[in-house]
Amino acid sequence: MAGAKDKTWLLREGLFAKYVVSLVGLVVFVLAVNGAMETWISYRATKTQLTDGLEDKAQAVARRMEQSISELGRQISWVTAASLDTLEKRRTGYAQLLHQAPVVSQLFQLDGDGREVLRVSRQSTTTGSNADLSRDMRFIDTVARGVSYAPAYFADRTPYMSISMAHSGFKAGVTVAEIDLSFLSDFLTDAQVGKVASAYVVDARGRVLAASSKGPEVGKDLSQLPQVAAAIAPGREPDTSGTDFNGHAVLSAASTVPKLGWSVLFEQPTMQALTPIRDQLVRVALLIGMGLMVAILAGTLLARRMIIPITALRDGAHKLGEGDFSHRIDVHTSDELEELAGQFNRMAGQLQETYTDLETKVEERTRDLAQSINELKVLEEVGRAVAASLDLNAVLPTIAARALEISRADAVLIYGYDAEQRRFNLVEANGVDRSATGAHVTIDEGDNILSDAAHGGEPIALEDLDRAVEQPLRDAAIEAGFHAVLVVPLVDQQGTLGALVVLRRSSGAFEASLIGLMRTFANQAVLAMRNARLFTEVDHKSRALETANATVRAQADKLREQTEQLKNWNKSLEERVKTQLGEIERIRKLERFLAPQVAQLIASSDSPEGLLTSQRREVTVVFCDLRGFTAFTEATEPEEAMNVLREYHAALGKLIFKYEGTLDKYAGDGVMILFNAPIQFEDHTARAVKMAVEMRDTIGPLTERWRNRGHSLGFGIGIALGYATLGQVGFEQRLEYAAIGSVTNLASRLCSEAQAGQIVVSRRVYGMVEPFVEARALDDLQLKGFNHPVLAMEILGWREEETVLDATAARRRG
Repeated sequence: MAGAKDKTWLLREGLFAKYVVSLVGLVVFVLAVNGAMETWISYRATKTQLTDGLEDKAQAVARRMEQSISELGRQISWVTAASLDTLEKRRTGYAQLLHQAPVVSQLFQLDGDGREVLRVSRQSTTTGSNADLSRDMRFIDTVARGVSYAPAYFADRTPYMSISMAHSGFKAGVTVAEIDLSFLSDFLTDAQVGKVASAYVVDARGRVLAASSKGPEVGKDLSQLPQVAAAIAPGREPDTSGTDFNGHAVLSAASTVPKLGWSVLFEQPTMQALTPIRDQLVRVALLIGMGLMVAILAGTLLARRMIIPITALRDGAHKLGEGDFSHRIDVHTSDELEELAGQFNRMAGQLQETYTDLETKVEERTRDLAQSINELKVLEEVGRAVAASLDLNAVLPTIAARALEISRADAVLIYGYDAEQRRFNLVEANGVDRSATGAHVTIDEGDNILSDAAHGGEPIALEDLDRAVEQPLRDAAIEAGFHAVLVVPLVDQQGTLGALVVLRRSSGAFEASLIGLMRTFANQAVLAMRNARLFTEVDHKSRALETANATVRAQADKLREQTEQLKNWNKSLEERVKTQLGEIERIRKLERFLAPQVAQLIASSDSPEGLLTSQRREVTVVFCDLRGFTAFTEATEPEEAMNVLREYHAALGKLIFKYEGTLDKYAGDGVMILFNAPIQFEDHTARAVKMAVEMRDTIGPLTERWRNRGHSLGFGIGIALGYATLGQVGFEQRLEYAAIGSVTNLASRLCSEAQAGQIVVSRRVYGMVEPFVEARALDDLQLKGFNHPVLAMEILGWREEETVLDATAARRRG
């Protein structure tokens, strides 16, 4: 029964099953890996070939579409020629283009202001509709670029787009052509796409503009498909796989039409594309099945030939394990198994021989173990002594006595190392009288065995001192009757502490175990000596800390006195800071509406409120604004208008502060500046006029830059001189310094009359600055709000300093 069970176990769970499974697994693994690699390589090659083919087709269609649109652009450019300078010629040109290009559904012309003057379609002709398309992006982009391609749109599920071209000449107008994009489907016929593939064209928003017979419906939004999203995303690589509009997996390739922002996509169902891969997987599965059958048959035959000798080896090993060393294994297979059986038999003979020697060795090991236990007890006693006291005079005698006991030597010496004196001092001796060492109680560092052991960090043993080199310790030991010595250094990471010396009267080698044991004793001695030194250092530092503590107390008393002084200084400092904060707050309030230098002047005045109280005074008022700003804001984006205002205000603000004017108010592009209020200047009119001239010269380059950006803006200034009532207006949280009087109205009206680049001043202002300026007279102005004509002058420029001096001298002579 037992044999039958063993046989069944071998067949199901033993080596038989393992050999069969291993061989079958190896064959299946090799076939599976080979099939997987071939399938993967075929898959990559097939997919790459298909996607490259689809990509070539997509690129070819994209080029043809771009060429077709470019050809339409060239045909449309013919009707924008300067030779078609009359409405009748333009109508005739439009009709010819509609006849030559069937894809053009209608054309219309816009004049230079964006108003429609002519519209021609295949059904009707309209003239003079005057529809305002000046804000239409087709008009704006065409004026800026010369030609524009508008995004596609759909009407009754038919895609359209607009091609706009500017006419030759300045503000000659724009021609807009509406293109029926249904012709794009001619590029996606089944002959060009293929029997199993599909193709379609999408715009930048993912809507279908044209498709093959198997493609999606025209006008459908496919922007959610992964391959479409990748194609229309800027800077993103196209996906080679995705899903079609029915949700089926497809291989995809895309190409763009850069000029129009369209994408051409060619797709092929993944199932059809990868049919060869599926057939290859079937072949691999059949090959693995055949290999599995062959591997099972071969594995069964090989395993049966190996089981019988292995069973014999197992039975023989079992008997050897039970102690039957006389049993021999009989195997004749002429291979490694027979050799293994022979080694089993030889091993049984050797075990039988060594068994008798084992008991003797056990007795020897027992004696060694007892010795080791005794050594451990001695070490434990030494450890307790080290831990119990910090006094070297109590610890070192115990270490020396126990070292002498356990080493079975004749004497043990312990030397301490004095780093300052660079010498070894005998601190403990056991087995020898210290007086017998004579002059060698102290040994200087140098050429001796103690220094050699300390420098090397390893024990040094001399088996026969009679044959050793002469040195102080060797001579003293021989005189005392010792002929063998072992020196163990007492060192740690911080340096040398001394040496442990073991002496024997008889010569001979020291056992390795004894040397290791003495190293342990040396470590104990190092620990005791280091603890004692630390205790001494701590005691000295404790006394030093007591001295330092007394010093700190004295310094603390002195710091308390200084703290009281600092409190008094702090009170005076707080009062000064409070005064300065009040001054800063006054300046901050004034800077809401005054130039920084004016605010500083008022803040430093002894009676600042008197400068801002209501009073009547002669002032010079400057008004300035931008010509054409209202039309500019209506025709441009708010962000661009804000950018222009920032540049405008920044340029004016620097000059206002430079000439110490008071910015009264500004609303959009209009700015009002006062001079001689609240701070008075004798030359306030000259300051105002000179500032106006510099403003005109500064804003001039700005208007040129704005004109290059398409903004037609000019800059005008009006200046008046007269009396006005000055004072604060507003409420507590928002105050302004304002001037009330007809002089402000006059300056505003003069500014309104000024043309781009003009500085218009009243005759009174001119009279104040006549020697300093170049000017010319203007016709009398009829200004709103003034009953009589106003005499005005235009300031052309500010004279150089030498010219002003000459004019002043001549005036004095006259």
